[in-house]
Amino acid sequence: MIQTTRLTFPGSFGTPLDARYDHPVGPVRATALFAHCFTCSKDLAAASRISRALAHRGLGVLRFDFTGLGHSEGEFENTDFSSNVDDLVRAADHLRTNHRAPSLLIGHSLGGTAVLAAAERVPEATGVVTIGAPSSPAHVERLFTSAIDSIQREGEAWVELAGRRFRIRREMLEDLEAQPLAQRIASLRKALLVMHAPFDDTVSIDNASEIFLAAKHPKSFVSLDGADHLLTRRADAEYAADVIAGWAGRYLPPLSHDDRRTEPGEVLVEEIGYGRFANDVVIGRHHLRADEPRDAGGDDTGPSPYGYLAAALGACTSMTLRMYADRKQWPLERVSVTVAHEKIHAADCAECETKTGQIDRFDRTLRLSGPLSAEQRQRLLEIAERCPVHRTLHGEVQVRTLIAD
Repeated sequence: MIQTTRLTFPGSFGTPLDARYDHPVGPVRATALFAHCFTCSKDLAAASRISRALAHRGLGVLRFDFTGLGHSEGEFENTDFSSNVDDLVRAADHLRTNHRAPSLLIGHSLGGTAVLAAAERVPEATGVVTIGAPSSPAHVERLFTSAIDSIQREGEAWVELAGRRFRIRREMLEDLEAQPLAQRIASLRKALLVMHAPFDDTVSIDNASEIFLAAKHPKSFVSLDGADHLLTRRADAEYAADVIAGWAGRYLPPLSHDDRRTEPGEVLVEEIGYGRFANDVVIGRHHLRADEPRDAGGDDTGPSPYGYLAAALGACTSMTLRMYADRKQWPLERVSVTVAHEKIHAADCAECETKTGQIDRFDRTLRLSGPLSAEQRQRLLEIAERCPVHRTLHGEVQVRTLIAD
């Protein structure tokens, strides 16, 4: 499960900026800072969906409205690209003071350009992600090209963007054009992930190429094929979140465990605090993850309980065959076991004693490599039936349940 906490913090002009902190209920692996697109807000569908999806994966994500936008106070016409970068740094300061410094900076459209510029001022950040970002802040001038002459001549002008009117001042244009972004990208010294839709008609894919070529390794590029600039489709935003979470895993600190171990024959399973069904599974010194697939209401962060049950049957079968073949000194080179589980109607099972309701069926397929004779293969097929887990599934099982003090 996740929570969304509403908060405010002072921006670059000292006015309160409205923010949301999406985070898991339980351990937080790391924090991230999300910057929205030009004249957008933190509540844009893409920003909200990506932030919440990352929270489901153990990250705390702060998204906020830049000065004068959304629910943040201040006057938008007094802002420029530099003040947006300063707002980002203030947001990082808030995370550092109240939670932990952001390990990840994520920016959408001009927000991506802003996180590239702010990265050097957030030393704890180990990774930067851009989504549909312009390679130059001045790119936003293309959104109001027809008004630029009026802005230069009169000092300011009203422009309409996405159905809303904004007053743009000459100082904003001058600040956009003065940004040394290429040098900042070249000296980033942080892992970079560039994400862009090939047919983005707001910020062309050429911008992604320029950002990628200016950066030094480690850097990665992922195509958001089929997406639009604002990632308006839920599937595109969730895909972006999946990619970010997977990519960032290499650069983020691990979710700390308390070195829990279980005694031989004992397994500990407990909720991890985020995700509806996600559980941490401790077997001896090994930590595993169990979950349900998305179509069952889970987050698919690990195998399902029945997946583990099928895996136990497959692993036991493989080990049993290996032990028998080694003891007989047979030329069994490799064992592979595929197990499929399904529930079937008992009436469809001719060899089953149960004739009503449903039963569980495991279809087990053996692949035996090596110069084995037909007789040896047949014997190994018989030995598979003697696997201890197989016998457990066929035998009488008692489950006792207690409530601990």
